This record gives sequence, C-alpha cells and structure tokens, in this order.
Amino acid sequence: MEPRKVKNAKDARKIVEKSGLEYVKVGVFDIDGIFRGKYMKRDKFISSLDKGFGFCDVVVGWDSNDQLYDNVDVTGWHTGYPDALVRVVPESCRPLPLEGNMLLFLGEFADKAESVCPRGLLKRVLQKSTEMGYTAVGSCEFEFFIFDETPDSIRAKNYRDLQPITPGFFGYSMLRDAVHSDFYEELLDLCLKMDFPLEGLHSETGPGVMEAAIYYDEILAAADKASLFKTYTKVLAQKRNWMATFMAKCSNDWPGQSGHIHLSLQDLKGKPVFCDDSKPDQLSDTMRYFIGGQQAMMPEFLAMTAPTVNSYTRLIPGFWAPTEASWGIDNRTCALRAIPGEPKSQRVEYRLTAADINPYVALAAALGSGLWGIENKIEPDAPVVGNAYDQKFADWRQLPRSLGEAAERLHKSGPARELFGDGFVDHYVATRNWEQREFNKHITDWEMDRYFEII
Repeated sequence: MEPRKVKNAKDARKIVEKSGLEYVKVGVFDIDGIFRGKYMKRDKFISSLDKGFGFCDVVVGWDSNDQLYDNVDVTGWHTGYPDALVRVVPESCRPLPLEGNMLLFLGEFADKAESVCPRGLLKRVLQKSTEMGYTAVGSCEFEFFIFDETPDSIRAKNYRDLQPITPGFFGYSMLRDAVHSDFYEELLDLCLKMDFPLEGLHSETGPGVMEAAIYYDEILAAADKASLFKTYTKVLAQKRNWMATFMAKCSNDWPGQSGHIHLSLQDLKGKPVFCDDSKPDQLSDTMRYFIGGQQAMMPEFLAMTAPTVNSYTRLIPGFWAPTEASWGIDNRTCALRAIPGEPKSQRVEYRLTAADINPYVALAAALGSGLWGIENKIEPDAPVVGNAYDQKFADWRQLPRSLGEAAERLHKSGPARELFGDGFVDHYVATRNWEQREFNKHITDWEMDRYFEII
C-alpha cells in the first residue's frame, strides 16, 4: 500500500506492519506553526490509532523558542504540565524521502487542548462551512530566502551579513533557476513524493529568494500541505548546509516575504459558487459577501494573519504588502484580490498574509471572516481601481500597526469569539501579548546606532 492511500486506522495499521519499520514519526503543529513530534515504537503507535497518545502539553504552553508562557490558562505550572491527548490522523500518512523509508503521521490535540489546537480550530470553521452548505478549496503560496549559511554560522554572525545563495534582484530568472536546478528539482521532487505538489516554483525579486505556489486542495488538506512544505523546505536546505527562512521581513534592504492565501467555495455537490456571469466582474452575491466579510474582519483578525512582531515591518507602502483592508479586481496593490475567471478558478487572494503565518490559523481567519460575511450579507466597499497606496480609506479599514494592538482588537472581537470560540481567542491573544512583551524587553540595533552617543 502507498502511504497516501491510507484512509483509516485499519490502513495505517496495515502499512506500518508491512513496512517492517520498528518506529514511525508522529507530529503536531503548535500555535506558531512549528512542527513538534517524535519517533514512536510500532506497537505504541498501533495502539494509539484507536485511543490516541499522550503528549506533554507544554507544547501548547511555550513559544517558538521553548520559553514558557506566563499568561495562559490551558496549561502551566498551575496544572503541572500533564499529558494532553493527541489523535492520530491516519489519512495524513506520508513517506519521508529524506529519511530513508520512514513514515510520518500528523496528529491533532483532543479533549481539553483541542480548543487551542490550530488544526482543530480550522476543523471547527470547516464545520460551520458545511452547515452553511459549502466546501472550501484553496492553497498557499510562499516566498522564502535561501542563505548559504548553517544554524551555527548564523549564530556566529549574530544574524548579520548573511550570504544569500545568489546575489542581486533576479525575479523569474531562468538564469538563476538553471544554475541551481539541482536544488529546484530536489524540492519539486520532495513536494511530489510527500504530497504537497507545487503548481509553480521560481526565483523572486531579491537575493536568494524563491516563490512556491502549492497546488490547491480542500482547505484542511491545503493547511496540512502548507505547514509541511515550510518544515521540509527548511530540512532540505539544511541537509545541503543552506538555510531557508520564512520570516515576514529579514532585511531592511530587501522586500518582505509573502504567504498569500487563495480561497474559493463550492456547494456540497462540488459546484463552484463564486462565479455569476450576470453580475459585474462575474462576482456572485456569495463571493461579494465573502469579500465583504473578509474586508470587515481583517483589522479584527489581523493577529491571526500577521502573527509575529516581525509581520508588521512588512505592512508598509511600496513593498507589495497592503496597508489597509482594501480590495480590488485583479489588483495586487490591495489586501484582497478578486480573481475572475472560469467557475472553478474564480477565487479571492488574501494578500495581507506573509510567509510567517501558521497556515491553519491564517486559513481559519480568512475562511471564517468570509463565511461571516455571507451569513450577514456584508457588502464590501467599491473595489479599488489603480494604486491602493495612493488612496484614502476610512478609519475602520485601517490595520493595527503592531502585534500588541492587533491582539487587543482580536480580544474584543465578537465575531472572532463566535467563529473560533472563547477558549481559542483567549489563549491565542495571550500568546501574542507574550510575543509583544518579549520583543519590548530588547534594545534594537537601530536604537543603539541612533541614540548611544548623541542623546
């Protein structure tokens, strides 16, 4: 049996037993989209297919640097950091080509921790979508820098004066991708074998920058694929003593790195619902309300789609990133780009997001806000024509300017609590406030250069 043909616990048991493997790998994605997991003995794994397994719940209680949150309720010193129950997702079975014949399975938190599980969050939004009569289809695309550095060398350099694998600004360069065709081909092959195939891969504007568009799928599968892509692109790069980064912006001199989301809806029989040839620009009422909800909720949900302190350094004019909750028809200066076309390809591109997103959380925000718009028949503004950066927008279309401000908006959002649950909103806001406070403790190089001598 091929790993991607596994559909249930019975299939998973069979493939593991027939593989002859003594161990398999299991992993869960945490609140920041970091893949946490371990090797598991075959017998232990097989028994876990029915009853789940225990995973120390510190995974939902620490940040991206393994530092303990001091402000979350779901776990902490006050609970003693017990095990959380994790369900194995049998249909997530994948080969790990970079690790011999090893098999990988995803897990998701259950019971108490399910309320703060990123995959569980997206499943709840998808349940609402189903109840409304829709299925969601989409994909993510990521820009990422590749450096000729190692985890040791970047630390020795204090993350300064890093060497990209190629110099200069060579967007869509056939020269660059021919010179490094071995890496491009290795990445394309890895994505195929691990079932997150790419629709396109090319060099982007900036030294050592690439852009990958992941092939579309049903939204939960799309989130799995986007999350795995980020992890295993880094693995592939590090195996050749390179490093990939998905930071929103890693240089004052280079463009930021986008992580755009493409979304469309179908009815429960698979018929696309966004296209209506009788309407202006082919936008059906459903698609228009979907955009209206996304536009209205973008400032309130920003902490979910711009999740790091660094995210906000990218949201400035002139860097191919939006600065207000705007939308337009095939307009890349807007936060939301409506893309007319054939019924199956007509979609909304959520352009606000950067490469630093947790795909589960960002997709939940982008989809949930659109569903809220349909449910409440929210009309969007008139579409922007021309350069959105040159236009003035109402105060309620302005985006928060920092992670702390965005977290406060999310905390007060009634639609967020309705869509995502109080448990998730309170936990997520606490983690973002922690992230902002950790940043506030530090003195930047800019402050030292500007103030040390002269003030």
